[in-house]
Amino acid sequence: MGKLRSRIWFGASENGLGTPKLQTKMLERLILILKQPPTIVKQSAKEYIVDPRDNIIIECEAKGNPVPTFSWRRNGKFFNAEKDPRVSMRKRSGTLEISFRSGGKPEDYEGEYQCFAMNDFGIAISNKILLRVSKSPLWPKEVLEPLMVSEGSPLVLVCNPPPGLPPPTTFWMNSAMMPIIQDKRVSMGLNGDLYFSNVLASDANTDYSCNARFLFTHTIQQKNPFTLKVLTIRNIPETTPTFLSPSGTSSSKMALRGEELLLECIAAGVPTPGIKWFKKGGDLPEKKVKFESFNKTLRIVSVSEEDSGEYVCMASNKIGSIRHTVSVQIKAAPYWLQKPTNLVLAPNENGQLVCLASGNPKPSIQWLINGEPIESSLPNLSRKVVDDAIIFNSVQIGSSAVYQCNASNEHGYLLANAFVSVLDMAPRLLGPRNQLIKVIEQSRAMLDCPFFGSPVPEVRWFKNGLGIAPDNVKYRLHNNGTLEIKHARSEDHGTYTFVANNILGQAEEQIRLEVKEPTRIVRAPEHLSVNRGNTAHFDCKIKHDPTLPIIVTWLKNDKPLHFGWMSKFKKDENSLSIPNVNSDDEGTYMCMVKTELDQDFASARLTVLGAHAHTHTRTCLVRPPDRPDPPEDLELSDPAARSVRLTWVPGNDNNSPYEENRWRPGEWQNLSSYTGDQNSVNLLLSPFVNYQFRVIAINSVGPSRPSGPSSRYQTSGAPPDVIPQGLKGWGTKKTNMEITWQPLLDTQRNGPELRYVVSWRRKDSQEEWNNISTTSSKHVVSDTETYVPYEIKIHAVNDFGRGPESSMVIGYSGEDMPGVPKFFRIVQRNTDTIHLEWDKPLEPNGILIGYTLQYRTVNGTEVGSPQVVSFFPNVTEYTIRLPDRFTRYKFYLSARTQVGSGESYTEESPHFANEAYSKDHVDIATQGWFIGLMCAIALLVLILLIVGFIKRSRGGKYPVRDKKDLPMDPVDQKDQDGSFDYHSDEDNKPLQGSQTSLEGNVKESDDSLVDYGEGGNGQFNEDGSFIGQYTVKKDKEETEGNESSEATSPVNAVYSLA
Repeated sequence: MGKLRSRIWFGASENGLGTPKLQTKMLERLILILKQPPTIVKQSAKEYIVDPRDNIIIECEAKGNPVPTFSWRRNGKFFNAEKDPRVSMRKRSGTLEISFRSGGKPEDYEGEYQCFAMNDFGIAISNKILLRVSKSPLWPKEVLEPLMVSEGSPLVLVCNPPPGLPPPTTFWMNSAMMPIIQDKRVSMGLNGDLYFSNVLASDANTDYSCNARFLFTHTIQQKNPFTLKVLTIRNIPETTPTFLSPSGTSSSKMALRGEELLLECIAAGVPTPGIKWFKKGGDLPEKKVKFESFNKTLRIVSVSEEDSGEYVCMASNKIGSIRHTVSVQIKAAPYWLQKPTNLVLAPNENGQLVCLASGNPKPSIQWLINGEPIESSLPNLSRKVVDDAIIFNSVQIGSSAVYQCNASNEHGYLLANAFVSVLDMAPRLLGPRNQLIKVIEQSRAMLDCPFFGSPVPEVRWFKNGLGIAPDNVKYRLHNNGTLEIKHARSEDHGTYTFVANNILGQAEEQIRLEVKEPTRIVRAPEHLSVNRGNTAHFDCKIKHDPTLPIIVTWLKNDKPLHFGWMSKFKKDENSLSIPNVNSDDEGTYMCMVKTELDQDFASARLTVLGAHAHTHTRTCLVRPPDRPDPPEDLELSDPAARSVRLTWVPGNDNNSPYEENRWRPGEWQNLSSYTGDQNSVNLLLSPFVNYQFRVIAINSVGPSRPSGPSSRYQTSGAPPDVIPQGLKGWGTKKTNMEITWQPLLDTQRNGPELRYVVSWRRKDSQEEWNNISTTSSKHVVSDTETYVPYEIKIHAVNDFGRGPESSMVIGYSGEDMPGVPKFFRIVQRNTDTIHLEWDKPLEPNGILIGYTLQYRTVNGTEVGSPQVVSFFPNVTEYTIRLPDRFTRYKFYLSARTQVGSGESYTEESPHFANEAYSKDHVDIATQGWFIGLMCAIALLVLILLIVGFIKRSRGGKYPVRDKKDLPMDPVDQKDQDGSFDYHSDEDNKPLQGSQTSLEGNVKESDDSLVDYGEGGNGQFNEDGSFIGQYTVKKDKEETEGNESSEATSPVNAVYSLA
């Protein structure tokens, strides 16, 4: 399967080629070069409501080459815009304009519109645009009688606005056009009705009118007013809360993903009930929740699937409480997971279009080609639809088209166009030619060269004619062909050549890189304290690349200084001089040097001493420097929840910043610093802290004595606004996880009864959160599995509410000793080395910190002293050198965690005799001369054995006489019934040493002792000894024996050869 291809590349670098303006020019140039199918670039909204007083404009813009032409369908049928005098289409565009200057009704053009953009290479289509005309109907005429209601009773005034398009917004006013004041007791519901939790006699003092505001017509329609008559009661009875909206104890609500969820609970009762909201099985999503209309409305913005569940509102007063449960279900219109993108292929290349969408319920996917269902198109062997993708194999010129993916469910649809353009083109360069790129030494250099080609060109870079091999250390080649030099140095200066080539051709471009020295301030200005009337002198010595022009700017308090013949400031190449300084010259001076590539700056402060010295004569008498006097008369004003204004009278010398201090029991702490020309500041304070302040003045000599303390100021409390830091979880035992964090400072508590709410659950389990509230800075989770990841979060709570929640962190339960390594084996045994390999345990039970290998020599029952080697956790092999080739070892390998070493894996090295020799060892048994010698000896021994056997079988010193062949009955014969008959007649058995002739008969042995006895039968005693005499057989028997088939015996044949 081929890869998706996009053959135009734009690099983003310091040389400006990555700017959007230049990229747009390149795209325009590319469009002029390439023939491509249409692409929709602008269209009206799916739900399109228009103002009936304006002309109707339905947008449809597309690009392509050739320029696309346009057509429209209305309600699924061709819409001929040319025949309707009110309808016109913009030039080189598909946008429709419907004018009503000459008459006609906008309502006549309501319907569903769809735009088609086409050229020679395909057809792109727009969404289906549902056009509707805005409506703002009047209220129906009705006469409203005065309403009689008892004091303390609930009341609902129904609005029921006319159904407009879009629906109007409602609000309540009286006949005098004054808004109805809403509060905890009286409020408007989501449906526009006005709810009274209980009616008071004062409610009859005005009337109530519902108003509907229509957005498009900018009109307000007013309903006839309601008039109330309230029957007063001396003692209004107190009642338990009851729900006015919604009714009952439970209801359900459905919302779509990404939309707002609005839940409402309005209750009646005396006293007026308060409303609280909860979510069963979890917390309300704080960052997305808003409470409105005096807590009666719960708004959740941009809902998602995790917002599903049961929400409970509780209405309560001192008489009692009631609850209502709303079951919320979140559905989803289709949304993209992977939208199909344009595909450019060369002939015979492969590719695919992928269309992935999700939703609830799961959307169905339909593919179209040029606006028509793909099932009804002509068969194409190079195209196949597989699930949510179209696979292309070996595409050919002429098969370009625009494909549409439609993902839809009951809540909506998505439509995406993606063209497949089949073309072949030699590489073309789209950027400027002969670029010059300048960079500062040690900075990153990006050499960009935008190009296009089909098939995808191969990219190479050369420097001064030598090829560059990207190694991701010094050079990195990006997917778009850009060459990145991560840290440019002076030796990188030179000419670089970019080469792009495919089977159709080649394109080259040269880029010159110049590496410049950085600009630095080598002698920076220093802080000065100068007596009034003297000259202040700031240094600013600069070192820079001589080929880069520099601009030196001096600033005072971040504002540029102006130099001229009337200015008191004087500057030269390396300094700034300020003659005859006075108090106006005090401030911070900055030297800034800038080139076209970089800049540097440094600053220093000037303090003028004796600025308020008394002058008795024309000569300026400067008082010797001294510490300033302490400020006096501290006053607090403008108290607020988290701030107060502090004012004081400065001492005799105010040429310094001062500091205020925060009050703590028995301890003063620095709060902040300000410039010496201020004597009144607004202090930002922490909630729920009892403050007292004092001020210290500072000059170049040192700080003054502290002022007298101010009066005390207690700030009001608030929920915590700081997240506890340092949240982490780790196990102290293999069955627990200890969660710790840094407690909030006293000034961060913001209120009494500070507690920490810690939540945890197993990572990726999606189970409910476990929660614990504690005042300490540690919590131990017990009965955990060994080394399991947990998600942890925390927030602080005090009596004023809860603080922000921390980000989720990952903690782990305790580690244990690891299991045995997965395997441990001796993979090679040579004469001088042993090579070992192993793998990490299947159950590491924690973070492996290494391995321990123990081994000792083994010689029968004797063992040597143990040797121990430790390895890092990423080492899984080790080679041991042997003192001699007969040494054997026993090995014990174990893995280690922080807890300790686990069970050992034991192996013993095999004996050298059982192992193969190494390749460089000379083995005599494998030498050719040795093998030949052994074969010759074996053959000689075999021949001697055969000769000896024949000699023995011929009787040696006795004459051998042949015997007449005797017929031999079969040892076993089958009876007629197929069974075997085993004969035991000794007379029918051949004598020991007899031979079988070629005819299958048995010949008696030539060396039979019977031949030498008297008569035909040998006689034996009871002990088996022979009692006959040796005799010589008759010649006749010899003659008969010679006629036997003895010559064919294998033994005799060998004997004859001998």
